[in-house]
Amino acid sequence: MELVKNALIRGIIPLFIMTGIAVIMNVQNLDKFQVKSTFITGLIITAVAAASVCYDIEEWTLIKQSVVHFIIMLFTVFPCLLLSGWFAINGVEDVLKVFGIFLVVGLILWSVIYFVLLKLL
Repeated sequence: MELVKNALIRGIIPLFIMTGIAVIMNVQNLDKFQVKSTFITGLIITAVAAASVCYDIEEWTLIKQSVVHFIIMLFTVFPCLLLSGWFAINGVEDVLKVFGIFLVVGLILWSVIYFVLLKLL
């Protein structure tokens, strides 16, 4: 139950901040694409922050933590990318290209964080 509480706390804060920014942008009649992008970015940050609790489960191996985190990202961040309007999606090939970007960026970020934490800890 503590993990759920931590996930909610980690996720709610960026969700409120980014949603607030998106609302302010909308009230100021800024470009709708920018407003939508800000909100989608907030959803992505929320998912990543909330899912980070996977790495707090000390009984799990790093591989298990990483696989669970990846699955959560697959069902949260990947759909956000597809719905964001940031990529032209005209067919399965385009979805696969976005999936490739999702994998490469995720692998790079995971690796950088792993090596930074390895040096710090």
